Parts: sequence; structure tokens; C-alpha cells
Amino acid sequence: MYMVMLILDVPDQLDAVLDAWKAAGIQGATITESMGVYRRQTRRGHVPARYALGGMASNGEEGNYTLWTIVPDEATARRGLAATEAVVGDLDGPNTGVLAAWPLTLVKGVPAELSRARED
Repeated sequence: MYMVMLILDVPDQLDAVLDAWKAAGIQGATITESMGVYRRQTRRGHVPARYALGGMASNGEEGNYTLWTIVPDEATARRGLAATEAVVGDLDGPNTGVLAAWPLTLVKGVPAELSRARED
């Protein structure tokens, strides 16, 4: 099994990326609002009130989304990469995002179809 993490730079592309992942065989993900150090440092002295007021978007904050998902194998992770780039463009370009994937040695609590895939 692999963990896939995507930091999506353009929040408006979230639904399109999720649809592309689903078409690539990635069925679920955990999504959080996030902000990188660069954006944080360019707003010195500003503390977002996202927890009290319902998220960065409702506060006028420009952030991004970080998505995590567990997939059965490297091939699925690579399909997720291709699906992501079909939506946002080449991730090596500016203002697109960052995707990383790494093998997992210990996983518990995932859906049965992922557990079976690891045993094969």
C-alpha cells in the first residue's frame, strides 16, 4: 500500500481533482485546508481565524488543500499523479501543487479491498 499526499495550490480545482482521482480508481481521501510557509510569512502578524469563522475561504484567506489517500499499490499512485496533472497541469510548473507518494509498512483500519490488495 502507498500513501499519496497532494497539496493542491488552486482550491477551485478540488472537485475536478477528486473526480479525476475517482476515475483513476482512487475512491476516498482526507482533505484539509492548509497554508504554506511562504504565504504565512508574506502575511506577518496576521493570524487566520479559520477555526472560529469556518475556514480560510470564508475569511478571504488564500490557502490550499492538502489531500491524503491510501492506495493499494504504486501503479494506482501513478494513475493518481496522471489524473492530477490532467486537471492542474504539470506539477513541476508554478502554482499547481505538490504530490508525493511513499510505501506504507504498517496500516490498520483501511477498507477491506485495500487490505486484500496488499496480501496479493
